[in-house]
Parts: sequence; C-alpha cells; structure tokens
Amino acid sequence: MSLFLPSPIRELQALVLEEQRNAWQRLLRLPRALDAAREVQVGTTPHDVVFEAGGMRLLRYRRETPSPYREPVLFCYALVNRPYILDLQPRRSVVEHYLERGFDVYLLDWGAPSAADRSLDLEAYVCRRLRRVVEYVLSRARCERIHLVGYCMGGTLSTLLTALRPDLVASLTLLATPIDFSVRDSLLNIWTTPERFDVDAFIDAHGNCPAWFLQACFLQMKPVQNLVEKPMAFYEQMVDPDFVANYVAMERWVNDNVPVAGETFRQFVKHLYQENRLVEGRLEVGGERVDLRRITCPLLVLTASADHLVPPASSEGILSRVGSSDVTSKSVRAGHVGLVVSSKARRELWPEATRWLAERSSPVRGGSGRAPEQASRPEPAVVG
Repeated sequence: MSLFLPSPIRELQALVLEEQRNAWQRLLRLPRALDAAREVQVGTTPHDVVFEAGGMRLLRYRRETPSPYREPVLFCYALVNRPYILDLQPRRSVVEHYLERGFDVYLLDWGAPSAADRSLDLEAYVCRRLRRVVEYVLSRARCERIHLVGYCMGGTLSTLLTALRPDLVASLTLLATPIDFSVRDSLLNIWTTPERFDVDAFIDAHGNCPAWFLQACFLQMKPVQNLVEKPMAFYEQMVDPDFVANYVAMERWVNDNVPVAGETFRQFVKHLYQENRLVEGRLEVGGERVDLRRITCPLLVLTASADHLVPPASSEGILSRVGSSDVTSKSVRAGHVGLVVSSKARRELWPEATRWLAERSSPVRGGSGRAPEQASRPEPAVVG
C-alpha cells in the first residue's frame, strides 16, 4: 500500500520508522549507560590532604619530580559548589595543566558551613582562613610569596587578600571573577538589585544562604538549556560512553551545591552586587579599606566570552584599577564552566596561561629546592 503513497509521505514514514528504531536501541542501552554512570569518578588526580581547619581542607597534588619553581600555586575556588571542577576528570583538569608545566600545586576546599557558621563574614574568610592557608603553604615551601589562582567568587576573595596583603602574593590569576558589579549583562546582577532582593530579610530568615536556593537560581538562569536541552542531549547520545562519562561528571558537580555562610552572603550581595564598593574604593574588610592599587604583582585575567554568570566586562573592571605594570587579559569562546573544562580552553587557553606563569616564576637554585618534601606524603596538619 505504501508504494501508492506520495513521495513526501513515504519519506516521512521512513524517518518515523528510523527514529523508532533508534529510540528502541537507546532504551536497550540505558542499563549499560546507567552502569557506566555509577563508575564515573571526579577529582582523581593523586593528592594528599595536608591541612585542615574549620571544615576546610587543603589538597596538595603529588609530583613525581621536584618542581623547578620556587613559588607554589594555590587554587582558591568559590564558596558555592565544590572545587573539584578544577580537577573534574583526567584530561579535563586545570590542575593537570599546572602540574605538567612543573608547578607545586595546592587547592583549597572551603567545605560546607554549618548553622553555627552563619556569622562568618568576609573578614573571617579572607583575613583569617585564606591568609592562614597561604601562610601555611609558604612555610611549607620555604618561600616568601605564592602564585594565587582564583575562580569566580574565589577570585574575588583572592583579589581582596592580594590588595590587603600584597607581600604574600607573587602573581594573581583570575578566572571568570566578578570585580565590577555595575555591569548588567548577567541576570544575577539584575536579580540582586535592592528593589528585587532584600538580602537582610533573606539571611535573617535562613541563617545561611541555602544550597537549594543557589541551585534554583543557577538553573533558572538558563531554564531551557538546563531542563530541556541537556536531558535531550543525554537521551540522544547515551550510546557514547565518553559522552555519558562527561555528562555524569558535570551533572554531579552542578548538583553538588553547598550553603554560603550567612554574613558572607549578606556582605557579598549588599556591598558588592548592590553597592559596588570594591571598584569604587569603599569596601572595608577587617576594618581596612581594600585598595586595588596595592595590587602590584603580575596579573592575568581570564574570561569566557559566553559567560552568563560573570560577564567579561565585570572581570576586566580590575585591569585599569590595579597598580601593576604587568597586566594581561585573555579570553576564550566558552561559558562560565567551559572556561575550565571545554576542549577549546584546554587547547587554546591553559597552555598559554601556564606558560605566562612559568615566565614569572623564580627557578629553584642549585637544583635541590623541595625535592625531599615533594617525594613524601605527609600526614595532614589539623589546626583548630
């Protein structure tokens, strides 16, 4: 009978039958895809926990050879989500790029604040916790200054510390870091305006900023992509083991939110998003004014042109406000997370970024440096 149907109808019928066959094949492969998903691991680059304090942990990544550079690298991630996005999977790891370039690499895991931590503010995180970690790494490395690499909100915290204690920082690398909050190219900047968001009432009611609230905000920034396109992409490509592994790793991180200490969230929204005090020179942390002109070390600003969370203009707001004469800005066509995990960033951005840092590092004299310590796997230091 189908022979007598018009040609367009026969073609449509053939397409429908083909899609039905493909759908059946996907369903048959679903158990295998789910089994593969359970085996996906994240944050697998070998490391040791060398410092613990107040719920935070400091990870030091193992090296097979001593670092040729005196200055170690410390990654400072945001207080939202988990930091293993910087070491998501083998060959999708920013940490790997710095290890391969020869650096001694540390990563700060802030942990999750409890209800009792609601009073922790920017002073607690910057002037006490982050500074304590920096001083610990410097003492361990027998070095005077550190290479500080901050991602997103972690970049803002790193900027504050560098401005307050420039003597501790050899270079500052900022990844998708909000600095100038007057930029209105992101929904976050619009949603957090005083007339739309009463942060005082919100924190007074909740104590800490709940993880579910942050997750809901991030999902609603791109609802079609997050709630429709991504599940459809998984359905269509779950026959590809590599795609499944990448998808599961990303989804595990995306949904691994943590709360933010109430007073820190209050200050970040009110003093930065709503009042833009940092670039205007009116922000005080620990009773001291944060002056960006005190940042005189080499500065590298990395942005993603399609970043929907932190517009490039927000990060680039720091370029003309620091006192450094060595300022570099690089961009890659990617999104906020693609800046650290996309294949384009791995090819085009991170080889250049690590080379930039190597050129601004001091060589270890005499070839001895920290060789004995590099080979050891010390027990973690626990500090109250």
